[in-house]
Amino acid sequence: MGGLTSNVATDPYLLAGFSANDDAAVYKLSDEKAAVLSVDFFAPVVDDPHSYGYIAAANALSDIYAVGGSPALALNIACFPRTLDTAVARDILRGGADAATDAGALIVGGHTVEDDEPKYGMAVVGFVEPGRQIGHDGAKSGDQVILTKPIGSGIITTALKSGTAEEEDVEVATAIMKRLNGDASAAMMAAGANACTDISGYGLIGHLINIAETSQVTIEIKAERVPVMAGAHRLAAQGFVSGGTNRNLEDAETCVSWDSSVDELTRLLLCDAQTSGGLAIIVSPSAAATLDKQLRRRGVEAWTIGHVVPAQERAISVVR
Repeated sequence: MGGLTSNVATDPYLLAGFSANDDAAVYKLSDEKAAVLSVDFFAPVVDDPHSYGYIAAANALSDIYAVGGSPALALNIACFPRTLDTAVARDILRGGADAATDAGALIVGGHTVEDDEPKYGMAVVGFVEPGRQIGHDGAKSGDQVILTKPIGSGIITTALKSGTAEEEDVEVATAIMKRLNGDASAAMMAAGANACTDISGYGLIGHLINIAETSQVTIEIKAERVPVMAGAHRLAAQGFVSGGTNRNLEDAETCVSWDSSVDELTRLLLCDAQTSGGLAIIVSPSAAATLDKQLRRRGVEAWTIGHVVPAQERAISVVR
């Protein structure tokens, strides 16, 4: 794998890839078009097969949106037990197909293998104009940090697996996870953004660490401004925290300066491993008003959760 990485890192047509830990690879095809490629799949996070399929597809599509691309083609990736009811498998695939249709992408094939636990996702190809792709390396001091979805899905789905989550909380979380990031991405491209990432398994803090380190800045987050899904705080207090979230918090230890007023529960929430989370858009003060207008036009709710400052000892600073 090291040889392959070395080879692609020197390809002049590779505009984004391993080197900056970007959300998707970007490969120049011509002066007018570059291909955007990504892949993601995971085990069920909700009980309804169609919703699971839709969420898994939305999560895979999100990497394309995070770099400003438009999804075009997708390949299904599925792992199904031999004992799985074929109707359930069809509903999962139908959910993915509905998400692709809503995104304007075509499913053109796929591959299925037998596994003990269902897993589903997509490999996605999109397109973007070369040079217009948004990466992790453009954040500048003074920029604002805009988040387009509340966090907390990992805590709620962890509680769901134990049969403890309230039905209303699960319904809200499911609706948020099923919301495609296409409109947020279009608004970002219309306004102009310096950097962007989608929020998924590494949690809000983990994904922002990537941007801060790659851009050689520090990102200051105001914890009270970060939107949290209904029920997530209560469930986290009851101990419904995934292993992935705990690992995220441990991994952040050397990269984050936590103000003493930020309690352990809030730290867990900010590191909660998300599924199909929102975009964290890094935008200059001069473009922030335009971004807000573009988001509102498209019906996308968003929150200003922090700002970028010159590089300090740690990549992220969290204050109350």
